[in-house]
Amino acid sequence: MIYMAFRSEGVTIKIDKILPVKKIKPSIKNTKKYRQIYTSIREVGIIEHLVIYPHNNKPGSYILLDGHLRLEVLKDLNQEEAPCLISTDDEGVTYNHKINKIISIQEHFMILKAIKRGVSEERIAKALDVNIGKIKEKRDLLNGISQETVKLLKDRRICPRAISEIRKMKPLRQMEVAELMIAANNFTIPYAKALLAATRENQLIMPKKTHKMAGLSSDDLARMEQEAEKLERDFITIKDSYGENALNLVLATGHVSKLLDNARMVRFLSNHYSGILSEFQKIVEATSLGKQ
Repeated sequence: MIYMAFRSEGVTIKIDKILPVKKIKPSIKNTKKYRQIYTSIREVGIIEHLVIYPHNNKPGSYILLDGHLRLEVLKDLNQEEAPCLISTDDEGVTYNHKINKIISIQEHFMILKAIKRGVSEERIAKALDVNIGKIKEKRDLLNGISQETVKLLKDRRICPRAISEIRKMKPLRQMEVAELMIAANNFTIPYAKALLAATRENQLIMPKKTHKMAGLSSDDLARMEQEAEKLERDFITIKDSYGENALNLVLATGHVSKLLDNARMVRFLSNHYSGILSEFQKIVEATSLGKQ
């Protein structure tokens, strides 16, 4: 059964009822990170709620699990209340395992949402303490990327430069590349460039432009395209059968291990099929090493 890490609705709690579990050093307020959080909250308010847990010995009070810097900023801004999520677990470490840091595509949608609500790009840049050019880059991140590709990559940790490489391809090829990245769990710039270099010209947005990797001749690139297409087909075939093969392997090694736990079976194999016994022992040993 899966249990929720938080209560389903956020709450607003008086700041003097929130008890930090660690002390913020005065020097922290001179760091860039603190200034960025301060500016962001001052300009657009709290985006990420504080995470709290009811204090067992002080009814009406809460232990702060996550958000110490945000709480300190709210105090510096003379705020009396804070938006919070009430955790169902009193361990801050557990909470940290249940959150994901914001990724590029999610950040893009957050910026578009803020702009739609009337927040100017200048104000967003000021809140995040970055150059307005960066905000415009994030705003335009998915220009030229098909909706199908966006759906595939929206929860993946892919960097903007890798997305720029995908943008050079036509929609169908974009989807193929996204699926390959997901299957390989590889969203790096070099991998995106390699897939671009292996893309046929008729699958590129601007086929007249040369998309070559340094040191590759036209013949090398043509061979690379053919090999990449074959590799893609083989990879997808392996991916489709991997789950079933892995399950069969686990079941088979478990059965072999049980056989070797039977002394009579080991004696029988040793007397009549010593070669098979040797291979069975290797399988069990390899499985045992993999679990260590």
